[in-house]
Amino acid sequence: MKFKKGILMVAMAFLATTAVNAQEFAQFGIKGGVNFSTFTGDGIRGFEDPDMRTGFHLGLLAEIPLADKFSIQPEVLYSAQGFDLVDDAQDNLFDIDDNVEYQVDYITVPVLAKIYLVEGLSVQAGPSFNFKVNEEIDSAPLQDGGDTDVSDVSAVKDFEFGGVAGLEYKFNNGFFIQGRYNYGFTDLIEDYDVHNSVFQAGVGYMF
Repeated sequence: MKFKKGILMVAMAFLATTAVNAQEFAQFGIKGGVNFSTFTGDGIRGFEDPDMRTGFHLGLLAEIPLADKFSIQPEVLYSAQGFDLVDDAQDNLFDIDDNVEYQVDYITVPVLAKIYLVEGLSVQAGPSFNFKVNEEIDSAPLQDGGDTDVSDVSAVKDFEFGGVAGLEYKFNNGFFIQGRYNYGFTDLIEDYDVHNSVFQAGVGYMF
């Protein structure tokens, strides 16, 4: 628990330091939206293309202009990821139905290059530093209860280095909409080709 709190404090300190150093010309904002996540890679055994988990992301961001059409955008987000456990798994690996989720949640810290193609429309890409803060199997994802914490017995790493790419449109009033793809470059499990794969759709507001 202390480790997880430390992750959040470091991430918030990173964004706060950015704010102090760039307060004269940076914009700050909030954002949130939906995740469609799964695991991918040749190291997934017992499943064929696991179904996507529908989760969410929520957090803070800053946009720091460096040129007329170029900015750096650091963010700190809570991102609910994982995948749906399905009942047609090979060899009936978990003996469960399709209303069960394998949940792996992260504090993600993407640092993105942002290039405006035309007024309001930009492309974004860059690295993401992701810290696992929760891992459980949820047998009742739409209700309270049903959660089984598996973080103490899991082989999923606590840190992931990933990449982010996407599009955003920002309106003149500060509201924006965006779509992204997030991919984990590092193996989730040591020596196994298993990676996070997450599509995101979100909205936000720049102050």
